[in-house]
Amino acid sequence: MTIAEVSRKYNLSADTLRYYERIGLIPTVHRSKSGIRDYTVEDCAWVEFAKCMRGAGIQVEALIEYVSLFQQGEDTTEARKQILIEQRELLLERMEEMRQTLERLNSRMRPLRADGRCRRTETAPRVREAHRSLLFIRCTGSRNVKPR
Repeated sequence: MTIAEVSRKYNLSADTLRYYERIGLIPTVHRSKSGIRDYTVEDCAWVEFAKCMRGAGIQVEALIEYVSLFQQGEDTTEARKQILIEQRELLLERMEEMRQTLERLNSRMRPLRADGRCRRTETAPRVREAHRSLLFIRCTGSRNVKPR
């Protein structure tokens, strides 16, 4: 495949593909006799891997090290595994931060009405009364007597 075809297939610019190759994010791409990049199935698999990992926020430096170790052969299996384990932990931490951010965003949206105005002023007395009732039930265990 030509660089243009790979660019279209993976939605990456030709400049990005050249950059990935230059910095070692993907191994050196096979070339035709005339020196033009001729992406093989294996080259495309590396492009897809790099795009996937970068899309998830995996560090460029870690991926470059991983590719370098991969090219050194089977003796580096444990080191490559360690890189992946470390990056997985970082990714899980970022995912938790994103989950918390999403939760916070959702909580900010709840009190807003469709027209953008805040519902809090309209519902606050009812919410306070419901909260008091729940506290009363929880503290006394009784549902028969209402507070206030």
